[in-house]
Order: sequence, then C-alpha cells, then structure tokens
Amino acid sequence: MMALNLHGVGDLRYEEVPRPERKPGEVLLKVKAVGICGSDIPRVFSKGTYHFPTIIGHEFAGEIVEAEDSALVGRGASVFPLLPCGHCEACNQEQYARCANYDYYGSRRDGAMAEYLAVKQENLCLLPEGVSYEEAAMSEPAAVALHAFRKSGVGQGDTLLIYGIGAIGLIVAQWAKAAGVKNIILVARTDDKVEFAKKLGFSLAINAKKEDLGKLVEKVTEGRGADTCIEGTGASESWAECICLAKPGGRVVCMGNPLGGMSLPQDTYWKILRKELTLVGTWNSSFGSRENDWREAVQAMQDKRLDLESLITHKFSLDEYKEAFALMHERRDMYCKVMFVM
Repeated sequence: MMALNLHGVGDLRYEEVPRPERKPGEVLLKVKAVGICGSDIPRVFSKGTYHFPTIIGHEFAGEIVEAEDSALVGRGASVFPLLPCGHCEACNQEQYARCANYDYYGSRRDGAMAEYLAVKQENLCLLPEGVSYEEAAMSEPAAVALHAFRKSGVGQGDTLLIYGIGAIGLIVAQWAKAAGVKNIILVARTDDKVEFAKKLGFSLAINAKKEDLGKLVEKVTEGRGADTCIEGTGASESWAECICLAKPGGRVVCMGNPLGGMSLPQDTYWKILRKELTLVGTWNSSFGSRENDWREAVQAMQDKRLDLESLITHKFSLDEYKEAFALMHERRDMYCKVMFVM
C-alpha cells in the first residue's frame, strides 16, 4: 500500500510499504479521510516522532474491511488514537487521557496517512447513519473540543471567551452555541481568521491586534468579565489576557499546546489570587463507558449540532502531501482543517 512515512525530521516520503496485517482484537480499516493536525507540523518539520520511520496521522475515519466480528465488515468508524496501558490508576478509573504508559497512532506507532491501518476494535467509534467519512475524520478534534468545553462549566446565559480561532477553537464555539451560551467571543490576531469565524455565524469574533478586546468583554458582560476563558494558542500573552478578562470567581481553561516557556507578569499572577480564579488543564478526550466524548461527538454530527464540513477548507489526495504540508507550514493561505481524502 502507499503511505506517508516520516523517515526523519523534514524527511516525509510518499512510498510503498507493507499492508498491515490484522492481529487478534483488531480490525483492518480502509482509510477514507485523515486530517492534518496542527501537532503534525512540528512532528514533520522540527520535533519528529518517537521512532523512525513512522506513518503519521491520528485524525481519521474509514471503512472496516476485515474483522473477527463479520457484522462489523462494511461499517464506517472513526478511531480513538490513544492506546491506554490498561493497568495504571488512571486506566482503572477510565481516565485514559491521563494514562502513564499510553501508545498513540500516528506518533508512537504507525498512524493513518496510509491506505490501510489495523486498529484495536475497542478503540472504534462506529458511525451512525448520515455521517460522512470527512466529518468523522474530525471526531478527534470534536471530542477534544467537547472535553475542553465541559471543563469550562459554562451554560445558558453565560459568556465564554475562546482565544484562538483554529479548528478546535471553532468546534468549542459550536458546542457552546448548541448549549445555549449567550456570548461566545472568539479571539484571533489576523483578519482572515476573524472573517472566517464571522461567516460561520460567530459575530463576536475579534482581531485582538486591531480592536480592544477588554472593551468588548466589558460591553457584552456589563462589566462583570467572562465567566470562562479558554486559552487555545499556547502563548504567554494570550494566557495573561484570559486571566485578566475572566470575572472574579471565574475560570481559565488551559488548552493550547505551549510554544515555549509560559510566564506571567506579577500583576497578572496577582489577579489569579485576588479574583480567586480556577485554572483548569485539558488534554485529549474521554473514551470510557461512563463518559465518552467521541460518542457524543458523532451523535452531534448526525443531529447537526455540529457542522464540521464547514471547517474543512482544503482537501488533497495523499500524493499531494507536499502541497498540503507546505500550505500549513508556510501559512500560504488561511486554512482551518486540511484533510486528505481517499
């Protein structure tokens, strides 16, 4: 089969590799769509993966073509990419995102930028009727966004500020809209992302480089401050703004992967104390029997609470990988979700 195989930092190759063989407890998936995550860019161009070569790709969906259970053959599925150890304290509590010894499709083991992938049957999220493979390939960011939104604690009548208008930030905004959140403020630092958010119906999108974010928050909350701010960029400056704009007794959800060291001015740190803020971390998503962000995500695709196809701005075939990765790495154009469709 053909796959995108990372042989080293900056050495991504479209090449023929052996088709995977299904092991006990696995199904063979014919990959139909796979998204390029923002985290795939440093994997390819700067950080690498845990070993070389590695087939990358962890946001994906496809058709089951081989399985121990014949009833699964022909079904569509997305796949929870985290493989928990199953033995640690976190796993015993079904908190798989906190697993101490997890594996991961697309970084620690081969992933889905390939024609086929053998995956654990227990990691399948079967697709309901009416959900396309392209939508389903966004199950991972949709579940990550839901996990973060649940941490926010906001609901009807509240104000939520989301710093970062990327795919996950926009999906968080869609979850918030579906939950009846009154004011959804989306913050970016470029006009094209603000315009994209406004076209999707989020009128309170703002370019913080050109407009006064503090005045907007003061206006829509009548001076109270945002109930929760979600930091989605991993930058110290936006983290500090979230702390400053949260209301007394409010919450700041730390979601963005840090670009480097994170630091706060003394006055900003004082605001955490004096306003008695709650700082919450969020990572990955839940995939347990009691709480399962993935099942909720695909259900929301089916009942149209989420409109994920509107976020797919670019589609490529797998052999067009150079153009797809250059688009993101060099920021050649405004993009939200870039996806390979097979």
